[in-house]
Amino acid sequence: MAEEGDSKPKIDSFAALRYKDFRSYIGMRFCFTFAYSMQAVVIGFYIYQLTKSAFALGLVGLCEAIPAVCIALYGGYIADKSEKRKMLLFIFSGVILTSLVMFTVTLKSMSGVIHAGWIVPVIYIMIFCNGIARAFYGPATFTIYAHSIPKELYPNGSTWSSSSWQVASIIGPAAGGLIYGYSDKLIPGLSGITATFVVIIFFLLVSLMLVALLRKYPPVFVPKESIWKSLSEGIHFVFSNKMMIGAMSLDLFSVFFGGAVALLPIFANEILKVGAEGLGIMRATSSLGAVLTMLVMTRFSPMGKPWRNLLIAVTGFGVSIICFGLSRSFYLSLLFLFTEGAFDSVSVIIRGTIMQLLTPDHMRGRVSAVNQMFIGSSNEIGAFESGTAARLLGTVPSVIFGGSMTMIIVGITYLKTKKLIPLSLQQIQPPKVEAETSV
Repeated sequence: MAEEGDSKPKIDSFAALRYKDFRSYIGMRFCFTFAYSMQAVVIGFYIYQLTKSAFALGLVGLCEAIPAVCIALYGGYIADKSEKRKMLLFIFSGVILTSLVMFTVTLKSMSGVIHAGWIVPVIYIMIFCNGIARAFYGPATFTIYAHSIPKELYPNGSTWSSSSWQVASIIGPAAGGLIYGYSDKLIPGLSGITATFVVIIFFLLVSLMLVALLRKYPPVFVPKESIWKSLSEGIHFVFSNKMMIGAMSLDLFSVFFGGAVALLPIFANEILKVGAEGLGIMRATSSLGAVLTMLVMTRFSPMGKPWRNLLIAVTGFGVSIICFGLSRSFYLSLLFLFTEGAFDSVSVIIRGTIMQLLTPDHMRGRVSAVNQMFIGSSNEIGAFESGTAARLLGTVPSVIFGGSMTMIIVGITYLKTKKLIPLSLQQIQPPKVEAETSV
């Protein structure tokens, strides 16, 4: 069995899983994503039940996206110059604290203590705090992933890493919807939101323990320049790389306009009429399509012609969004959510591999921060766009509009990046950039 010290790792479908730190990494990511995705689905449903407002749903995403975008570059700078394991321990502790606050304010027993009008604002504030944590989480985990396996295993590692995220995204929302919908029936007097938060906090604690099992990741450089000089170095690197900025832009705009997932509580409640249980299944179906596709891609890699396959995948994503918006059948809607997740998973693996291959070690935090400004918050910004568009256009027209705009973005990207289409994975090489000061 290959381990960290082997000079020539065995490359097969399970190659990355032979590395202990990588196993701890994907275990941590699985538990955290499970808890976080469960929290997202139940908070969205809970807020919609209280407010009956599509715009209120959009604000959930906006509250998280604002800090995640605004301080992302600083988060990347801190990640480059800090020890990553310690940094993640602080981040996870903060997320656990915000979940405890949301758990407290949603307790039925707190109805006489906290005014009902304060519950939603407090939840928004906690989501804002989670956005701050995310600004540091992304750059730290990007670096941990890069050092947990050899570079030649990045495509295989990206598939397993994305698969762990997608599996958690399947069972997280499904479990959240089922617990939310049935806990009070199984245990009379127990609120659905209360039972769900108990499970969420438990898995967040498990993810914290898995972080503690990671080895220490010291900084690979100590900056001599000012913080502004260091930040501008990362920005300049990204914007001077045509493939990197193209991949980021494609994801940003496609998810921005194709963020139909934010409107699923409305589809579940008013259009398909399937309730909280159906909402959990709908959220999970998209991830089911993604994880099954990713398992296939451990055997059949999409990296033969990565840029061509990326454009095809995002096109399929846009078509699936349009078809979902037009559907009035619950099962047909599940089919289109499945294909949306399948196409998105292909693009996730391609983008993740491209980003890892093109980024020098000493700039991983800052480059990841720029990436997070594009991709990491595109779902939340897209959720706000979808909520606003639904308020102005109506729910179904806003989804069709979003899918159509995604198709237009793909067309523009194709015209701008024709020269990248024939490139193979072996032709993608990182540029030579000197570190400010190596440690």
